[in-house]
Amino acid sequence: MKNTLLYTLNVFGSISCTLLAYFLVVNPYLMMKLYKNQYQESMFTCDQAMREHLIAKNRAIYDPSEKALDKLQAAEVGLTDCHEYDKLRKKLLSNGVNEFELSLAGLEAIELRNKDVREFVKTHEFRY
Repeated sequence: MKNTLLYTLNVFGSISCTLLAYFLVVNPYLMMKLYKNQYQESMFTCDQAMREHLIAKNRAIYDPSEKALDKLQAAEVGLTDCHEYDKLRKKLLSNGVNEFELSLAGLEAIELRNKDVREFVKTHEFRY
């Protein structure tokens, strides 16, 4: 009887440790492996949508016109990208990925895109 109880407690403890390791280590690692690129792309797209919305909103405030309002409405539709980003972020957080890992992935996305953005700006900016 005593050996059966010890055996049962050992099995229960082993299963508990295995599940704990899975949910605290393995699952967050796998989620970041699977969704890191999508998260980075989504974060960057949302950032661009927010920037375009801010510009369109300021344009509508300081230079109100039909064209400015149309651009503002288009920019507001673009904010749906932020909804997708937010859903993915919450999915990753609920699966054990911590804020620091998400922040690091975001910084990596900015660094990767920063080179592209500099080239884009260099190509399209006015030169006096």
